Amino acid sequence: MFFSLIGIGCIIYGLIYLCTLFFDADLELKFYEKFGKPISHLRGKVVFVTGASSGIGEHIAKSLAKNGVKLVLAARRQDELERVKRECLEISNGSLSSNDILVLVMDMVDIQFHKKHFDHAVRHFGGVDILVNNAGRSQRAMWENISMEVDKQMFDLNVFSVIHLSRVAMEHFNQRGEGHIAVTSSLAGVMGVPFSGTYTGSKYAIHGYFNCLRTEKIGKRLFVTLLCPGPTFTNFLQNCFTEKEGENYSETVQPTDKRMTGQRCGELCAIALANKQEEAWIAIQPLITFLYVAVYMPNIFKWGLRILGPETLFKLRDSRDTTVLREDKMQ
Repeated sequence: MFFSLIGIGCIIYGLIYLCTLFFDADLELKFYEKFGKPISHLRGKVVFVTGASSGIGEHIAKSLAKNGVKLVLAARRQDELERVKRECLEISNGSLSSNDILVLVMDMVDIQFHKKHFDHAVRHFGGVDILVNNAGRSQRAMWENISMEVDKQMFDLNVFSVIHLSRVAMEHFNQRGEGHIAVTSSLAGVMGVPFSGTYTGSKYAIHGYFNCLRTEKIGKRLFVTLLCPGPTFTNFLQNCFTEKEGENYSETVQPTDKRMTGQRCGELCAIALANKQEEAWIAIQPLITFLYVAVYMPNIFKWGLRILGPETLFKLRDSRDTTVLREDKMQ
């Protein structure tokens, strides 16, 4: 009887995870989308979003604005930030005024100005409730050819600037007795993806830093969310690092690529924030299923990867063959 119950439990467990074949997010996030707190639960809160002038950051901001969330939009390009602000005001349907969205022109790697910018937001709104560290860049390169200068520059942007701004925010959150820090990581922070060695390393570092912070704050009103999106329709490919210092990958996302829309990604990120989810996986299929296999059945994943090869995983990620990477970008 006991072993029968174990067997039944295993079958039910397997059937539940089989559902991921039809989902564009992990099981926890899909549950929150259906039964959890709506994004409107954050109405009236102040959310500070870096990298808000385009891409996922822009769409997170828009999903929040649609639900009456006050915003700090931070990035380097003022004209694009002003555009995002106008569009956020429009989709808020009158729930936000111009004073409810603050534009801050800032470069994440200029860490000496982080406190100045964050304090400006605190003075403007009287406080900040959530910091969303979204600014960052990806990479396409062969591991053995990557310059150490590229490694250093990517870690300065993707890791050290994020850590520094988060520590500035922690001062504020500790004073208030509560706060929420989120970081846009990647599926590359959960499993090693091919042809993005430095990027993958930077995202693994983010998980290490912020999982540690979450553990230290257990039982306190400080929440940490790691957002892990997969391929999304944004302009991220154009600005990717390669193996060489100062070089951009300069590829454009094509309409025929198999990716999640930026709008859908932003919506799912906002749902994860509203429900204070610890780690959210967000991607089109079959990547979510791949991720579950990689994390919970690593030996099966390794066996499958040997058969399929890293090129297949790269093609699923970028909707293109690695021959483009090798021949055009590595010479």
